[in-house]
Amino acid sequence: MTEVKKTAAKKPAAKTTAKKAAPAKKATVAKSATAKATVATTKLSGATYATGKRKDSVARVYLMPGKGNMVVNGVAMKDYFKRAVLQMILAQPFDVTKRDGAYDVVAMVSGGGLSGQAGAVKHGISKALEKAEPELRKALKAAGFLTRDSRVVERKHYGFHKARRSTQFSKR
Repeated sequence: MTEVKKTAAKKPAAKTTAKKAAPAKKATVAKSATAKATVATTKLSGATYATGKRKDSVARVYLMPGKGNMVVNGVAMKDYFKRAVLQMILAQPFDVTKRDGAYDVVAMVSGGGLSGQAGAVKHGISKALEKAEPELRKALKAAGFLTRDSRVVERKHYGFHKARRSTQFSKR
């Protein structure tokens, strides 16, 4: 008799977990809906927009008149790109055009590593500068900042260890 009571007790427990699972799905849908709302509000009104690309990285760059503040993925540029070389890469378009401290930059970058992301933001800043002030095109083009660097990692080929690394030759 005790066994029958235990199995009867287990069945209602299974029903309660099924009831709990349904509200959990609704909660995740609500979270993703709020996430989409925050992504949609990141677009800045009155800013010049451009997309920059480098390797596997894609940067959405918003350029607006300001004091030279740079924000990448919601973090200050010096905190996001800690290496001085990467910070210099981001400053190059402003140095070439002599617009240091004239614009604020807000960038959202995804994909790739830090080096590729820095190159993508630089490409986006250059394109946005050209849109904001078309007379800067000549200086940016001469420096090579408007051309997308199309070098990407070669794919791995069948029968090789890496893209071009072959197996070790065995004489015997």
